[in-house]
Amino acid sequence: MAAIIQVKPITDVPADRSASAAPRDPAFFQNPYAFYAERHATSPAFFWEEYGHWCFADFRSVSALLRDKRFGREILHVATREEIGLPKPKPHVADFDLTEKFSLLNLEPPAHTRLRTLVNRAFVSRQVEQLRPRIRQLANEIIDGFEGEQSVDLIKAFAAPLPAIIIAEMIGLPAESAPQLLNWSNRMVTMYMFGVTHETEIDANQASADFMSYLRAIIAERRKSPREDLLTHMLTAEQGGERLSDEEVMSTAILLLNAGHEATVHTTGNGVKSILESGLDPKALFATPEQTEATVEECLRFDAPLHLFTRYALTDTEVDGIPLRKGDVIGLMLGAANRDPMRFAHAGRYDPFRSDGANVSFGAGIHFCIGAPLARIELQEAMSVLFERLPKLRLAETPRYADVYHFHGLEKLMVSWD
Repeated sequence: MAAIIQVKPITDVPADRSASAAPRDPAFFQNPYAFYAERHATSPAFFWEEYGHWCFADFRSVSALLRDKRFGREILHVATREEIGLPKPKPHVADFDLTEKFSLLNLEPPAHTRLRTLVNRAFVSRQVEQLRPRIRQLANEIIDGFEGEQSVDLIKAFAAPLPAIIIAEMIGLPAESAPQLLNWSNRMVTMYMFGVTHETEIDANQASADFMSYLRAIIAERRKSPREDLLTHMLTAEQGGERLSDEEVMSTAILLLNAGHEATVHTTGNGVKSILESGLDPKALFATPEQTEATVEECLRFDAPLHLFTRYALTDTEVDGIPLRKGDVIGLMLGAANRDPMRFAHAGRYDPFRSDGANVSFGAGIHFCIGAPLARIELQEAMSVLFERLPKLRLAETPRYADVYHFHGLEKLMVSWD
């Protein structure tokens, strides 16, 4: 999720390989799929003028490059700032940078391997499967709170609080802290948007400082009084006699809290929108556990929660005839890859009964989303409960996406029911 900057300007791009789309233009972020369709039809490997780096939009390339060890999420382990022209850190975002310093999403081996091994056990499928009853219970409780209303914003009322409470409880934070955690998280993720302003940086940095201050106090308390939670596990787990530092625990907890709800919120909102606009019978989409799983996977494919994932070239190399220098950035277009007509029949159609289902929405390779098993279970349980409880759910107004590209989610989803 870190903001990655193309530091050396790229020149001599063939005109037929260059494309323009302003990420903050409402016409684009309301429907980026028209732009993606043009790329698929012309050149799925293209130079995105606004970002200033090469991007890949086809499923085959994105899937392969996510696993390609010539590329990584960090660059300073193999190059100096001077060597690749990377600007110096900005003092006014020092706290935000500290939250990113030990982030699993940005580290490369061996640091990544050590940290992921110590955390991974809590997120394997057999562990998170035990959370299904709690997720169903929480979904029902949340719906109890608004079922008597005539309409609600489903993002604020349902999609946002559920995963925030689940990941907070899992880490070992009180459920009532979820609104504050959401506030900090929402302010921090604005740092990953295109064209971040100085004011946004100041606010995101303050949110980071407050988040870390909160966690430092919780960590100090856990060291005195351990519990059966993920935070205690991170503080006490050992590998080769090594334990995580407080800074590593904080970075990991913040990543898990931020990423642990962000994708689920967006996929819930985008998925409910897709289902309601499809005209399909929700009862059929959640008729069996197998069909529920297929429905959720199609939600992840059709309208992905994350559309752009960037990586650095760790050495001078070439991809599809495109020369890349050490330090160059490439953009992997997850949302576009999921709509690749060369991979999916009727790629632009929401079809939870398709036989060619797949997606790259959680990434691949060593940075495959550690929380994917949890997110899938949350989506399966929350969405099935929602349509069980409110079978006549319908859109109350035209949904609009938020100005958060490369994240892709609705600013609100007004729904009503009988």
